[in-house]
Amino acid sequence: MELIRRIRRNTEILDNGCWNWTGHVNAAGYGKLCIDYKMRRAHRVTYELFKGAIPSGLVIDHLCRNRKCVNPDHLEAVPLKENVLRGEGLSALNSRKTVCVRGHMLSEDNVYRLRGKTTRICKTCRKAQMKSMRGAA
Repeated sequence: MELIRRIRRNTEILDNGCWNWTGHVNAAGYGKLCIDYKMRRAHRVTYELFKGAIPSGLVIDHLCRNRKCVNPDHLEAVPLKENVLRGEGLSALNSRKTVCVRGHMLSEDNVYRLRGKTTRICKTCRKAQMKSMRGAA
């Protein structure tokens, strides 16, 4: 019960439903608090309090994309890859692209996959590049 009171004291409820952490925040922007002399991420603590243990091999994703949010309704346990691809990093942005830089569709029949099937290379552009290289020789 004391832990719930601590969480309430360190949160501000926003209009969008986020429970914004107002306590200490780490360098990455996640709320943190000390429990039994150990620093813990606040969103993981609230997830465990309201939803139960975090399943092995999963991470907590902020569905609202707000790292300070500790609202358990905004948190979901997912595999790391899914969490990364839902984000706004380069991997996520590239995975959502549907055309290459020259406008060709990045459909399965028009891509080569490299590096564990994550890197996509446009076949149409690659063929043009190879033809250009043969012509230059």
